[in-house]
Amino acid sequence: MRFILQTTLELGMMYALVSMALFLSFRVLDIADLTTDGAFVLGMAVSVTVTASGHPFLGLFAAMLAGAAAGCVTAILQTKLGVPSILAGIVTNTGLYTVNLMAMGWTSNANILKQRTIFTLFKALGIGGRWYSLILASCITVLAGVLLVWFLGTRIGLSLRATGDNPDMVRASSINPTHTITIGLCIANALTALSGAVVGQSQRSADINAGTGIVVVGLACLIIGETICRRGSIRRGVIATVVGSIVYRFIYALVLKTKIVPIECLKLVTAFIVGLAIAMPTIRSWISFQRRKAHSAAGRDL
Repeated sequence: MRFILQTTLELGMMYALVSMALFLSFRVLDIADLTTDGAFVLGMAVSVTVTASGHPFLGLFAAMLAGAAAGCVTAILQTKLGVPSILAGIVTNTGLYTVNLMAMGWTSNANILKQRTIFTLFKALGIGGRWYSLILASCITVLAGVLLVWFLGTRIGLSLRATGDNPDMVRASSINPTHTITIGLCIANALTALSGAVVGQSQRSADINAGTGIVVVGLACLIIGETICRRGSIRRGVIATVVGSIVYRFIYALVLKTKIVPIECLKLVTAFIVGLAIAMPTIRSWISFQRRKAHSAAGRDL
């Protein structure tokens, strides 16, 4: 049981960065960015490759830089070339498949079994005992969350939030939405790449298919967290991403342990939960309309 709890918390903290990125792009900017799958693998591939050359810490920053570059490409397609946001993400994600293979030396799988990682270096310090991986992953995620909350409270961050609420108002205020969207997507994909970098060094490997469906999982974590913590301030939203990621990983572990749902069906269940949660406002509006219509019809009959 201790091993399950420890693994759940570790993975929850590592993948919370993806939910954080989707919170920025989907909730704050109101953009459906599908670059996530490719950016996750990109961060993993760059981190593992740089770590293999003996620079594990540099691997994290290189992964974030690569993720930001991917986000910049998506932003350019969307803002400069007029490509719809969803298609822009798909185009970038498709191109990243080749880029990721290139980053891993044209192989579909790369490993760093004999190299030092940030986790082995942290373990050598003797901090945390068996929980060293959780402590390090938590420190990285908490630091990223604090910096994100701080950034969204700055002048640029407030402009970015205003762009998501009302682009026309931002444009009328002499703020260029192109710049704010580009900055937001760069930061979001840098966070996604950082998640892939941390997971890659934790698992000591990178796989070309590791990011398949990660955007759906990230949205599920975000929605679960918002259901538990309720939507509100930016700080609460960032906390919700972490809580949702941990809860999702716990549910995942529970399904594996009890086999309530066949593991082959878990992705389908996740997709169903995400689709239902996103459609919930529309469903509630329809139910409310039907109630008012029924009440009105009952009044006419009287």
